[in-house]
Amino acid sequence: MRRAVLHGVGDLRLEEGPDPEVPEGFTLVRMTDVGLCGSDLHWFSEGGIGDARLTRPIVPGHEQAGIAQDGPYAGRLVAVDPAIPCGRCEMCLEGEVNLCPTVRFSGHGALDGGLQELLAWPTDRLFPLPDGMTGADGAVLEPLGVALHAWDLAHVRAASDVVVVGTGPIGLLLVQLARHFAGGRVIAVEPLAHRREAALRYGADLALTPQEAAAIDVAELGAGELGVDVAFEVAGTNDAIETSMRLVKPGARVVLAGIPDDDTSTFTASTARRKGLTFLLVRRMKEMYPRAIRLAETGIVDVRSLVSARIPLDEAPRAFAEAVERTGLKVVIGLD
Repeated sequence: MRRAVLHGVGDLRLEEGPDPEVPEGFTLVRMTDVGLCGSDLHWFSEGGIGDARLTRPIVPGHEQAGIAQDGPYAGRLVAVDPAIPCGRCEMCLEGEVNLCPTVRFSGHGALDGGLQELLAWPTDRLFPLPDGMTGADGAVLEPLGVALHAWDLAHVRAASDVVVVGTGPIGLLLVQLARHFAGGRVIAVEPLAHRREAALRYGADLALTPQEAAAIDVAELGAGELGVDVAFEVAGTNDAIETSMRLVKPGARVVLAGIPDDDTSTFTASTARRKGLTFLLVRRMKEMYPRAIRLAETGIVDVRSLVSARIPLDEAPRAFAEAVERTGLKVVIGLD
């Protein structure tokens, strides 16, 4: 079978590999679609993410969907949950499966990911997709799950004003969640013009550049004079954290979903302290696929239009290069 293998920084190679063995309790999936995430781009551009480094060649990919070849879902299009928690540790038993210390994750560490034609995966980590959904739709369910987890952490109350700082795919999904569920104003902050335009299409009331956000009177943002109720930082930069802190009112929650390039985040302590802010950090997601599927199936969240390019596996290096340039929204690699 064909697969894309990352050997080092910028060194992604198309190779032939053996078909996977299928242990008991696993299903063989013929992969159709794999989305490229910001974390994939860290691996590609930097050879790692945070303190995790590339120690051997690995098949990337964790936003993934395909057609089950056997098992209870044989012949059906399924979304593939990239996380395989142990199910036995304290975190798993408390429902915090995203914090499992021994979780295995697709395309990370020693576990090859979805950019291969065939993938053997635990059957209980597969989710059949409703009629009418495509493999590309299924690939976008993973970032939607991360957005949902961030949303849950924020404890957004009805009639809240929300700011999303950084409107890549996860930020745009948060804009949609805020538009539908928050009930107040939705503000987006983003340096790239085409992503500001996308934020407006998905329901933001206002889309600002970082410079505009630094200069605006916070009383102009929402119903309150002191700032917005909740901020989602999805850019992974210190400037984005500072912008989030500036735009929220005292006592607000600031949810940090962005991943910094150098594994370090800093912020002005006096601002955070005087405002009494609560910071929450996003670690992947919990068991979100059933909820994500319902949101996509009902049209409450539009996952399909986020896909700005679908590039065949044979051109995977070009797909990564295009995604790094951030000229579109979501790049998906097609394996069918």
